[in-house]
Amino acid sequence: MVILPTLGPLHVLHPRYNARTVVELILETGARTVYLASYSPEGLVAKAWRDKNELPLFELSPLVEEGRVRLEALGENAEGLQREAELFVEYLGNMPRGDEAKEKLAAIDEELAQVLSIPRLPAEFAEEEFVEELEDKLARVVAFAGEGPATGFREQRMEQVAQALSGKEEAVVLVDVLDYPALRRRLPGARGPWNREPSENEQARALLDRAWRLENEGEWGNLLAQLAEIGTPEAGYLASQIYLAAGQPEDSLRVLEEVSRGDFSHPEYLPGYVLARLGQLYDLLGQRDRAIRAYTAAQALSWAPAGVREIAQAGLRAPFRP
Repeated sequence: MVILPTLGPLHVLHPRYNARTVVELILETGARTVYLASYSPEGLVAKAWRDKNELPLFELSPLVEEGRVRLEALGENAEGLQREAELFVEYLGNMPRGDEAKEKLAAIDEELAQVLSIPRLPAEFAEEEFVEELEDKLARVVAFAGEGPATGFREQRMEQVAQALSGKEEAVVLVDVLDYPALRRRLPGARGPWNREPSENEQARALLDRAWRLENEGEWGNLLAQLAEIGTPEAGYLASQIYLAAGQPEDSLRVLEEVSRGDFSHPEYLPGYVLARLGQLYDLLGQRDRAIRAYTAAQALSWAPAGVREIAQAGLRAPFRP
């Protein structure tokens, strides 16, 4: 059995364990079915993972659509139970000294984020040192608020998943990294991620992730050249972002319009970003009618990231200004 932790949006900080790495590890096993430990069957149908920015599943989706891989979710009522953790924090706000309690939980969350933001090789996620450090942080939440609503009933959920995996020795399982230690504890013979020479797809994904972060202005010229070599719609969108950040909105619009004339349906988060940014660029260049059409198109998508919808709504109310 193989258990692969997923890091949600934090994969962009891990060049050697990025979203494509997870997919390549799955393909290397030859598995035709991938089990999801942190989602319910209903959540899978609704694609609840999109709103959690579960980047490996965005990468895996085209393979699912092609029929090369199928997904099966094992977490009964997973989303409902995880929602209890959010409600617990809201409940604290109404309690005496609730703000103090929320600050303690926020501090633990910050420490967890720091642990998960350190770039690691795939095999490091399978090492006991990492798992123990993660479990130590998670145990502080239990010590503070108990196992149950505060943890999204993590132990209960992972016990049920472990039972569902009984007898599936060759299974490949994706699990949210915060659920990972609890599931590993119940399946001690399972294998974690392993190191391998990164494929061209993984290297391209690492480059795209760097462009999403847009951290070092000094490397933008090299990034543009490398993005042009990748040549995907996402690479074009990111090149447009670099031009805009460099104060070249005309070049940004030229590149993004070229993207919009092709198929930019994958990854699923991309259509919303392309349309919302088109609206902003049209506004910047005084083309308000075109801007309204782009914002309206972003709003009309069957799904788009919440931030995209906010951008589109704001753009429809008033022209975008930086």
